[in-house]
Parts: sequence; C-alpha cells; structure tokens
Amino acid sequence: MLGAFRSALATPDLRKKILFVLGIIVVYRVGALLPSPGVSYPNVQKCIASVEQDGIYSLLNLFSGGALLQLSVFALGIMPYITASIIIQLLTVVIPRFEQLKKEGQAGQGKLTQYTRYLTIALAVLQATGIVALADRQQLFGDCRDANGAQVDIIPGDGIWTLIIIVITMTAGTAVIMWLGELITERGIGNGMSLLMFVNIAARIPFEGKIIWDKGPITFTVICLFGLAIIASVVFMEQGQRRIPVQYAKRMIGRRMYGGTSTYLPLKVNQAGVIPVIFASSLLYLPDLISRLIGGSQDSGWQRWIQQNLVQQNSWVHILVYFTLIIFFTYFYITITFNVNERAEEMRKFGGFIPGIRPGRPTSEYLSYVLSRITLPGSIYLGIIAILPNFFLSVTGSGNNQNFPFGGTAVLIMVGVGLDTVKQIESQLMQRNYEGFLR
Repeated sequence: MLGAFRSALATPDLRKKILFVLGIIVVYRVGALLPSPGVSYPNVQKCIASVEQDGIYSLLNLFSGGALLQLSVFALGIMPYITASIIIQLLTVVIPRFEQLKKEGQAGQGKLTQYTRYLTIALAVLQATGIVALADRQQLFGDCRDANGAQVDIIPGDGIWTLIIIVITMTAGTAVIMWLGELITERGIGNGMSLLMFVNIAARIPFEGKIIWDKGPITFTVICLFGLAIIASVVFMEQGQRRIPVQYAKRMIGRRMYGGTSTYLPLKVNQAGVIPVIFASSLLYLPDLISRLIGGSQDSGWQRWIQQNLVQQNSWVHILVYFTLIIFFTYFYITITFNVNERAEEMRKFGGFIPGIRPGRPTSEYLSYVLSRITLPGSIYLGIIAILPNFFLSVTGSGNNQNFPFGGTAVLIMVGVGLDTVKQIESQLMQRNYEGFLR
C-alpha cells in the first residue's frame, strides 16, 4: 500500500489532483470554523456543549462537521444539496418531464443538475431562516445562562437586518460548498460532495475520541477494536453483490457483426446506500421538531411521550421504530430507483437475455424476484449498523448525550466514500501500469 501511495504521488497529474483536493478541503474547513457576521462567537462556545449531542441536531451537525451549532458561514453544510438531490431523484419517477430528461443522456443530466442547484438554494434559505429564528428566540441552545444567571445572547444585535445578513451569509455558504464540490468532481479525484461529507464526519472523530478516552484507556482500546471489526464487516457487505449472467446474441448491423459476448448484471447487497438511514433519521426527528416549533409546556402528555420514546436514543421504542423505518425505506428507495421493467426492456432492445429466462416480462419478473430477495439481507444489514450506537447506549445504560462513533450513518458514509475514492485512484494507477491499493 505504501508503494501505491508513492506511485500516486510520483505521477505528476495524479499528484496535482490529490493536492488540489487537499487544498479545497482546507478552504472548506476554514469556512466551517468562520463565524457568521452578527453572531457572538464567545457566547456560542458557552452554550454549545449543552445541546451538541441533542438528537434533533445530531444528524445536521454530523453532515456539517460541527459547523451547524457554531453558526458559521458553512453552518448548513451539504445537507441542503443532499436533500435536493434526493427530491429530484424521486421526482424523476413522478414527473414525466424529469423522467424524459434522465433518458436524454448528458444534456438531460445537466438540466437536472441545474434544477438541483436551484432547489438547494431554496432549501438553504428555509433552513437558514429556521436556524436563525431559533437562535434569535433563544431556543437553539435551550435555557443557556452565564455564571451570573443571565440569559446568554447568541445574536447581540437582533435587528431584522442583522438576521437577514446572517441568512444570506449561510445561504451563500451553501452555494460556495456546491461550487467546491463540483470543482473536486471536475478537477480532482472522486465525487466532490461525497468527499466533503467524508471530511465533515472525519472532523468529528477527535471530539468523539476524546469522550471515549475520558472513560479510561481500557474502554478506549475495547471500543477501537470493536470499531475496527464493524468497519471490516461494512467493507465486506459493501463489496458484496449478486452477479446475474447476461448473454448478448450475435446480430448483423450493415456489414459488421455485433454481440455474442457474455457479461453480468451486478446487484449490490446494499443497493440503496445510506439513503434509507437518512430518510429514517429525518422522519424520526420530525415529531420532536414539530413539538419544539409548537412550543408550550414540555410536561404535556404527548410531548413527554415523544421525549421519552422517540428522542431518547437508548429507548427501545426509538430503536425498534428506527430499525423498521430503515427496512421500509430500503425497499421503497430501491423500488423507485431500480426499475426492473426498464432494465429488462434495455436488455431486450440490445439483444441481451439471461440464460434460461425469456426476454421481456419473464426477465423483469426474475429481476424483481432476485432484487427482493437480496434487498432483505441488505436492509437488515443497514438497520443493524444504524442502531449500533442506540443499542450500545441502551445496554450500557448511558444517557442521550453520548455517541458511539463506529456505527450508524457515519461509518456507512466514510467506508462507502473511502472505497469509491480508492477505486478511482486505483483505476488511474492501472492506466499507468502501476499496482494499486486493492490486490
């Protein structure tokens, strides 16, 4: 592996791409730590510890690399872009115009990307307005007071223009993040947005590691070994796939013979990626968010039930609902994104067939049968990895303000993005007759 790193850095164009990506990452992390104008940075630091691990903020704070509660320029992170991409992807099934653009190749994909950018800006305005409104109403950090018992003011100059400037700054920060991600995709290595997401999660590792280290060296060692075992199992499952053999018949086009080759259709065990976990997490936080926006006494029956069963991550109700939602959204997302009828029609159009299966409807039925069977272990695997932190908290009796760093969304994203980036570097090394990372 050290030889592969040396070969990658010794290749001029590949070294230039790697250094370019590292430079973009440095700029991104600086923006994540730069406070927005009008926000009192010392007061934010006084109050941030009280809600940093609160369930309603943990997912957004994860994707922003801790910048959300800092109220920095890049406070929204890439979450608006992720949400917009998922919405546009789902709308391609509902809106015929989007479905047509998807089939038009590169030109249509460019148009869908443009729509994703517009929707990202709109979502960024909404999210920034909500966060700033909560901070201005002293609800973002709860009842945060100084040593004298006075309420800590997060935004000292709380005039309307100050709030508007903060919203505009955060929205502009989201636009800059989109630009940085696209620069990495075009001129660097790997998918830009995925790498920025990877950086955000990696930035939280020292903070989480310090919490574990404070529990003692033995606990730290045991959890690290357990984490390595989880990462190894995730790598094994992410690489797993079912290869369906496909045979293409020979055919004459003009004076040339085409076809007659054998290939396969790969169906991954985790065909949906991390999207079902994001869906389930977001839906599970909605009741708490609605109760906060409605306000009122937190001692009312339904609000107390939400706090005890849906917000508390060590609650068995929370764990069971979370696990069930992940399985449901895995089937839902795969059904929408992988159209077996279209895939069977494409194979029939180009003269392809599965040995022993007739083209057309029998092929689509066979693909649906295989996909449904392979989705079940994939959804259970996603659910188990996602609830590991919650199960750990429940068994150990820990509170809600602690995190187990080797489970859930974090490890799935980091392993997935890491494997994808290594494969891209591997392919570029193989083009230059170098041995890569994966041997």
